[in-house]
Amino acid sequence: MDARDRTGGGTRDRTDGRLRRARFAVAAVFAVHGAVTGSFATRIPWIQSHLDLGSGELGLALVLPAIGSSCAMPLAGRISHRFGSRAALRALIALWCASVALPALSPGLLALCGALAVYGATSGMADVAMNALGVETEERLGRSIMSGLHGMWSAGALAGSAAGAAAAHADLDARVHLGVAAAVLAVLGAAACHWVLDLRTAADEHPPPRFALPPRSALVIGAVGFCAVFAEGASLDWSAVYLRDVIGSGPGVAAACTTAFSCTMALARFAGDPVVRRFGPVRTVRASGVLATGGGVLVVTAPGAPSAIAGFALIGVGIAVVVPLAFAAAGRSGPAPSQSIAGVATITYTSGLVAPAAIGQIADASSLVTSFGLVTVLAAGLVAGAGVLRARDPERTAEQGTEQGKEQGKAPGERSKAG
Repeated sequence: MDARDRTGGGTRDRTDGRLRRARFAVAAVFAVHGAVTGSFATRIPWIQSHLDLGSGELGLALVLPAIGSSCAMPLAGRISHRFGSRAALRALIALWCASVALPALSPGLLALCGALAVYGATSGMADVAMNALGVETEERLGRSIMSGLHGMWSAGALAGSAAGAAAAHADLDARVHLGVAAAVLAVLGAAACHWVLDLRTAADEHPPPRFALPPRSALVIGAVGFCAVFAEGASLDWSAVYLRDVIGSGPGVAAACTTAFSCTMALARFAGDPVVRRFGPVRTVRASGVLATGGGVLVVTAPGAPSAIAGFALIGVGIAVVVPLAFAAAGRSGPAPSQSIAGVATITYTSGLVAPAAIGQIADASSLVTSFGLVTVLAAGLVAGAGVLRARDPERTAEQGTEQGKEQGKAPGERSKAG
């Protein structure tokens, strides 16, 4: 082998090494983001008790994160354009971690609503930035990684909720717990961001608009994500109630159903990438839709707890990879990945907000069985809509990933830079 070949091989090795580090780094960012969510969720009862809030007041306050998130998501692309992807993500993750301490420090309902709006806004911007980087890293690697990244988010959420449950069990003041969690997670997030790709746009490229409607392609992709997140929100919030009220199970069995759903969904996300690489996103989502639909049918026809729990577990497996693949498809659907991802994220977040309330309203008008009949219909929609997630040709994607990886040493004035 001559010197030129050795040099080329060394360059490829260095590029591959940077991409591997970038993959692990963005996975760690996903885990940190999930840990913040899990930490906060466990201390909501403390906040309600500390502020002496009724259920209606707490429910009103908990709408604010979704509103703040939806309003702020379109800003993520502008921030990344201005400061570069690495600096933008580092700042947004730090703000997101810091914001988790604000609700527990609120002196009243009005302040709590403001704190939760900030909490949601920083969450949404960080979510868009990390998903955009995840999609770019996947493109450069030339293979699916988004399902595993969202699996890391689930793992982080479980870790955060476990730590929060331990703090609550020890009767630790939430102001102390969430303050410590904010500091620790901010340090971990900053450390992880050191290794993510640093993408910079051309100096003469116009910045994206501050607020803009997502492209039509993102709306169609978002509709598929809507179906999956609706089933997720309904199952998480209502599976235990379904077991108790419809099946007649005791509290322990009912709670185990929610745990089974969450665990199967997390495990399916970790196992999802090899399946996507083997069969592609369209066939994977179609098969996932069949599983989720089968799970829904099993739930609404279940004669007892084992069948119902198995049905919810199948729903979890079926919807697990849909949202990661929707984000990946959105990032490839146009020239402005952050804008497309923000559009899909807004639709899916809205679905997660609407689902629990919609299930309750339908149950009041009819029954919980009818409510999960709707979940089953939406799961079947995944089979019909899977085609919009069609990926580029894998070999072409891999070639582009190799070429794009070589851009890491280019000057900031060129199209992009990663380091």
